[in-house]
Amino acid sequence: MTNFPWLSVVIFLPLIGALFILLFSRGTPEQVSRDARAVALWVSCITFLVSLGLWVNFDVRTSDFQLVEKSVWVPGLDLAYHVGIDGISLFFVLLSTLLTVVCILASWESIHERVKEYMVAFLVLETLMVGMFAALDIVLFYVFFEGVLIPMYLIIGVWGGPRRNYAAFKFFLYTLAGSVLMLLAILMMMFEAGTSDMTRLLNFDFAPSLQTWLWLAFFASFAVKVPMWPVHTWLPDAHVEAPTAGSVILAGVLLKFGGYGFLRFSLPMFPLASLEFTPLIYTLSIVAVIYTSLVALAQEDMKKLIAYSSVAHMAFVTLGAFAANTQAVEGAIIHMLSHGFVSAALFLVVGVVYDRMHSREIATYGGLVHRMPVYALIFMVFMMASVGLPGTSGFVGEVLVLIGLFKANSWVAAFAATGLILGAAYMLYLYRRVIFGPLTKDSLKDILDLSPREIAVFAPLLILVFWMGIYPQPFLEVMHVSVDNLLERYHSAIAAHSATALAAR
Repeated sequence: MTNFPWLSVVIFLPLIGALFILLFSRGTPEQVSRDARAVALWVSCITFLVSLGLWVNFDVRTSDFQLVEKSVWVPGLDLAYHVGIDGISLFFVLLSTLLTVVCILASWESIHERVKEYMVAFLVLETLMVGMFAALDIVLFYVFFEGVLIPMYLIIGVWGGPRRNYAAFKFFLYTLAGSVLMLLAILMMMFEAGTSDMTRLLNFDFAPSLQTWLWLAFFASFAVKVPMWPVHTWLPDAHVEAPTAGSVILAGVLLKFGGYGFLRFSLPMFPLASLEFTPLIYTLSIVAVIYTSLVALAQEDMKKLIAYSSVAHMAFVTLGAFAANTQAVEGAIIHMLSHGFVSAALFLVVGVVYDRMHSREIATYGGLVHRMPVYALIFMVFMMASVGLPGTSGFVGEVLVLIGLFKANSWVAAFAATGLILGAAYMLYLYRRVIFGPLTKDSLKDILDLSPREIAVFAPLLILVFWMGIYPQPFLEVMHVSVDNLLERYHSAIAAHSATALAAR
């Protein structure tokens, strides 16, 4: 696989599919919609299969970037199309390609207007997501990172709910505002280091005072994307108004941009500033775990409840990342991956009943187990995975993060552990009210259980929940060497600075 640009194929194949749909979809509206769905599904499936080849051929013994491709983009500024993957980015590429297939299948019958444009938006979004995780040039990273805003804005603003315009503008403005500061930081880094190559920037020692400002600029962008409290308020609105597939990709992939950014930029490039601001990260994350869990308990809208639960779960990721030891960082990555397909599945679970009843209110439902036993079983599995039941993917990530946190700071770990109790409270509360009890509402007495297509949508996510929960070794061995390399660079920089400061005295 080394002699062929496989990574570029994974990045740009969805974009080629989108262009094909735009240029060659002709006929009646029904024919155009049918052809757009078929092309989008085939292209996304092929992209996912090719991306699996990246994993099969990945060398777990090295921390170097693999499948690297580099082509000069702007010679005078040393900008290049430079992509590659390591143990940290590989699974985020796979998560993006898998969830795109899931989104297209999930939208098969629920999207009836502008189907062609909808499928094009998702394929373009896939190219931008994969490109962001694979980028090794900091300007290219920024282009992909910000480019994602456009198709996501359209998905929410065109195919969303009644308040879609408000939610789309709020999402766009929040994420863009933080990213403007990140752009200034990128320009400063290029000016200081004389390159935009991330592999060289990782080995460049920025001055301690400059690290502080660079860290804060990147934090402004990544904190919104995670999203961290208190800049999380765009997320519930975006989730509630987005179509089901939009919520899936938003929770499953876009929320991982911030966590990935902390691991790719903040910790290795600004280690001194990361250590300095670790208490801030701990404080904001603990507040997020407790506060948003309590807010989730008060929700009457199923999508809002799951949206607030995402803020609490992603706070575990930031806690693990800045605990800066092997268990915590690997736990943070596993937790991001697990949250990627568990939260995606929970939004799909809500989408199933919304398509039938056109209501997300918890009070609309009750006793669904009597009419939808298969749905109740699948809902239970993903609810338990969200809670962190042993044997599911949620357990592995949470336990690793807590073990790493106890090694770093036992008080922070104790406060974070309250999130497990509160998480169980709001998820079990949701499940009991929707699934159990007598079937008294006349509107629910003719509701149909899952169709074969809907079961096919959930099947790969179910497999991943149990695979990662029972046998996480294949995932951990891929990331282990890269995580160790990141932490070695982080701790070496801190030790060197401490030695220098001591010698100066």
